[in-house]
Amino acid sequence: MFVRIVKMSFHEENIPAFLANFELMKEKIRNAPGNRFLELYQDKNDKCIFFTYSYWETDEDLENYRQSELFYDVWAFTKKLFNAKPEAWSVDKLITLA
Repeated sequence: MFVRIVKMSFHEENIPAFLANFELMKEKIRNAPGNRFLELYQDKNDKCIFFTYSYWETDEDLENYRQSELFYDVWAFTKKLFNAKPEAWSVDKLITLA
């Protein structure tokens, strides 16, 4: 399992549209095969910056999601709202303290 972090920055006037669409799609994204966890964060200092944080079972699961109609629908809507190029990282969790 690995963690996928995506940083997105939006035009301020587009934030409500992004949040409304995320609300509609979040369960579908979370229930994509191989997705085990999904969270959305908003930067405390720059309200235009958001991060998604998700756990994926395998690289293939993430790639299958990225090739899916669901991803196409989500991304086609979301990318029109950006004010900067999104960034993404796939990382392995090394240590967890709870």
